[in-house]
Amino acid sequence: MQKLTIKKILNKKNKTPIVCLTAYTKAIAQIVDKYCDIILVGDSLGMVLYGMKTTREVKIETMILHCKAVKNFARKSLVVFDMPYKTYENKFTAYKNARKVINLTKCDAVKLEGGKKIVNIIKYLTKKGIPVMGHVGLLPQTSTNFKAKGKNFSQRKQIYEDATTISKSGVFAIVLECVVEDLAKNITKNVSVPTIGIGASKFCDGQILVTDDLLGLSDFYPKFVKQYSNLKKVIEKSVKNYVKDVRLRKFPSNKNVYK
Repeated sequence: MQKLTIKKILNKKNKTPIVCLTAYTKAIAQIVDKYCDIILVGDSLGMVLYGMKTTREVKIETMILHCKAVKNFARKSLVVFDMPYKTYENKFTAYKNARKVINLTKCDAVKLEGGKKIVNIIKYLTKKGIPVMGHVGLLPQTSTNFKAKGKNFSQRKQIYEDATTISKSGVFAIVLECVVEDLAKNITKNVSVPTIGIGASKFCDGQILVTDDLLGLSDFYPKFVKQYSNLKKVIEKSVKNYVKDVRLRKFPSNKNVYK
């Protein structure tokens, strides 16, 4: 199984779509690694695993623990660490934290949210040898309006300029989140690096979803999510069967005990 590299991801531009999913644990990492090009250890884990109201509450120490688990069992995929809120406020803080993350987790890259405002930070990190994935459009760490972006001229202009600017600053890919279809298509056409869509149309160079969403384990599903399973029902059924067996003294049976 050949390990994917930054260069191989870059070479996928305008070719076979790039497949990305999130993972926070060993079990999920082992499964998605077989099929995905990129695994994102996303700060979405704060809401998905810990029930936080926003990703702003996520601490870098928590992210590092989960990224270690994922990286230890991801043999093929490129593993990207989602830099938490306020860990890259300036280029020096960003470098200190990103270097710490890479040293401790051995991840392949970090992801930063933002456009023109953080271009100097991106340039500094990449100059120092830290691969960066960009993220424009809806920015969960700072947004107060979780609606599709690019529906008016000012938004379209800002998002387009953000994407094109950071594409020239050294990023190897750009996440486009909740960006209207025609804008996402135009950005993808006019940047030299792959775009990864989440609610940004099939015209992006790749797609990403939160794994718990596609498995049917979440409580809320945005419009851009497609559920491929309903594991919540599967788990409920298994738990109910276990409870029934315990209360009827059917479990443990003879084959489950030591003689």
